Amino acid sequence: MGKVIAIANQKGGVGKTTTCVNLAASMAATKRKVLVIDLDPQGNATMASGVDKYQVPCTAYDLLVDELPVEQVVEKETSGGYHLIAGNGDVTAAEIKLMEFFAREVRLRNALAPVRDYYDYVFIDCPPSLNLLTVNAMSAADSVLVPMQCEYFALEGLTALVDTISKLAAVVNPDLKIEGILRTMFDHRNRLSNEVSEQLKNHFGDKVYRTVIPRNVRLAEAPSHGMPAMHYDKSSVGAKSYLALAGEILRRAEHALSNPQPVEQTA
Repeated sequence: MGKVIAIANQKGGVGKTTTCVNLAASMAATKRKVLVIDLDPQGNATMASGVDKYQVPCTAYDLLVDELPVEQVVEKETSGGYHLIAGNGDVTAAEIKLMEFFAREVRLRNALAPVRDYYDYVFIDCPPSLNLLTVNAMSAADSVLVPMQCEYFALEGLTALVDTISKLAAVVNPDLKIEGILRTMFDHRNRLSNEVSEQLKNHFGDKVYRTVIPRNVRLAEAPSHGMPAMHYDKSSVGAKSYLALAGEILRRAEHALSNPQPVEQTA
């Protein structure tokens, strides 16, 4: 069964969409079957995948509201080599429409159930706020990957996000956990960045990925060309960093399989 990872942070501008498309492209390059779901009404992940958000016949709206099956709404031709469920302004309407439905928090989980055996990884690009779309993503996900900049206010935001994940787990998805914390737009020359990075490692331990995503011009340019960094400039530091992240996630998954956690015995 494939793994569903929500990429989320309530703070915007932390590299969430950049992480989603570049990690997905890196996983696809390792011959994994990958699906990206763009739940952000801005549709940035869609455009960065080489798909025109204004011309797509179907979006996440059709999946969540009209309950069309994944195979009818998915875009199979993307610049990143993965499948895509597109997002655009219609997704805003989806959030409003979902309020009318019973069990509205699990619409995405139910929609993905028939295809989880087909994909190795499903990455969900969440909007930068805690709304019904984000709740749907976390209800459907096995875990949450949190991209964050190493700045002072980012630490406060992370504390709030971890609390939110715990509360959502208690209500809609008891198996939800933090997949990992990814340091993005990192500058080793910045003393504050290094201090925050150390605080992160001290507090979250091995939940913090060893891989660090640096500030990189090619990484910033790639979306305007409608492609992930590894297809825009595979020799760039940004592209190599996301390939390294994909490798780290795959190694962690293999380690978890070979070293399962013991089940606690109850009296």
